[in-house]
Amino acid sequence: MKTYIQPGDAVTITAPVGGTTSGVGILIGDHLFGIATETVAVGVSTDIMTTGVVEIAKTSALEILAGETCFWDATGKEVDKTASGQKAVGVAVADAANPSATVKMLLVPSTRDAAA
Repeated sequence: MKTYIQPGDAVTITAPVGGTTSGVGILIGDHLFGIATETVAVGVSTDIMTTGVVEIAKTSALEILAGETCFWDATGKEVDKTASGQKAVGVAVADAANPSATVKMLLVPSTRDAAA
């Protein structure tokens, strides 16, 4: 097919201000979230993983249960359960205790506002 570009499990982006850090989430615009596959400087072409299950940083002093929505805290570069002012980026696939540093999360195809 002439219009096909790539499968979509990883998407090529231009690293934004601050660049990317391998294994850390990144929100591009309002709706494209993924996990950086490599550490690169701003302006460099790189891939972000957009589907699958990842182990991602979370607010340590927070319990997240399997099935709960995870929201992206762009300042802390981690997920939490705070819907207000943040984007839903995944769903926990296993319980993560308080305290713990990470949660196993299924990435959602694109972010959405909490009210959506």
